[in-house]
Amino acid sequence: MNDDAPTAPAGPAAPARSAALRADIDLAALRSNVRALRGRLTGGAELMAVVKADGYGHGMVPCARAARAAGAGWLGTATPAEALALRAAGDRGRVLCWLWTPEGPWRQAVEADIDVSVSGLWALEAAVEAARAAGRPARVQLKADTGLGRNGAPPADWPALVAAARAAEASGEVSVTGLWSHLACADEPGHPSIKAQQTVFAEALATAERAGLRPEVRHLANSPGTLTLPDAHYDLVRTGVSIYGLSPSAEVGTPEDFGLRPVMTLRAALAAVKRVPGGHGVSYGHHYTTPGPTTLALVPAGYADGVPRHASGSGPVLVAGKWRTVAGRVAMDQFVVDLGGDTARVGDEALLFGPGDRGEPTAEDWARAVGTIGYEIVTRIGPRVPRVYHGVEPAPGEPAG
Repeated sequence: MNDDAPTAPAGPAAPARSAALRADIDLAALRSNVRALRGRLTGGAELMAVVKADGYGHGMVPCARAARAAGAGWLGTATPAEALALRAAGDRGRVLCWLWTPEGPWRQAVEADIDVSVSGLWALEAAVEAARAAGRPARVQLKADTGLGRNGAPPADWPALVAAARAAEASGEVSVTGLWSHLACADEPGHPSIKAQQTVFAEALATAERAGLRPEVRHLANSPGTLTLPDAHYDLVRTGVSIYGLSPSAEVGTPEDFGLRPVMTLRAALAAVKRVPGGHGVSYGHHYTTPGPTTLALVPAGYADGVPRHASGSGPVLVAGKWRTVAGRVAMDQFVVDLGGDTARVGDEALLFGPGDRGEPTAEDWARAVGTIGYEIVTRIGPRVPRVYHGVEPAPGEPAG
């Protein structure tokens, strides 16, 4: 098994920073997470691994391959460019792409056998036109707005969309492969909107069945729905943040509650360590001044790398065996921690977040510190931060080594 497989991120600055700052991606943990989630599914439901936003910042293609290896029957992307990139990387399994505009590219998606989401008549017409140009049926999934208020056909428009899709299917221009919707508050167990949306979705399914549609899959549950709503599993669940080992919310539970392990560890090597006197200003604006003689350590990571600027004065970091807090403002490429009476050396490790095995903060700790969610912490880690992949399984026929 290849336990240390780096990939080169875009941009000329990345290789120079590779020793100073990197994100370690544990693909064995991701595979374990997918298997744990599959073990929770009811009624023979399949699992979709959502790999949008560059695999939630972890790297789309390596994570997609790991998820497939662990039994994910579907992949999910937001944008057509993401779906087409999966095809370009060699993925030939089922892929659903759901965020479409009139520009498409519809025909390329049809030719690449990508399932395209349709939320209104204009999108169905675009899919039909692309199918005619490609000379093959378009695989479409109809999305119902059951209460989230984003994409999807609202109940008043749903019967017309269903009827038009059935007519296009009868003429051989489309194949309606799925019916789906998305929950608004599944990360708040017991929220009244959950049952309300389930009711609307059931009505939408009944309308489609009366119109003669017989889709392959019906799906409603996202990660929190997968973890807490077994009656919403239907034929397929869409798991995003959970496959990366993060919990959708504290109300749902911790990753450990569900046998999940965080996949990303963000680490840096200290770029400077120095003694300064009391009253010494630190970083822009001098929002922090040292309370007495102390040691400052410089971490070569900043908001250009995805460290939130609003983590200034609050972001936790493990340095020299203890949790430290960002001292002063986070700058574009660096921030400072105050070591107090402790010492460290240039090149020593600073752990921003990881699984917590070594006492380091987790992405959830960062989210709490800056008033956001774990999703944002991992997805904002930028492309100039090299990803180093661990637990990479060899390709079929390739010897392990």
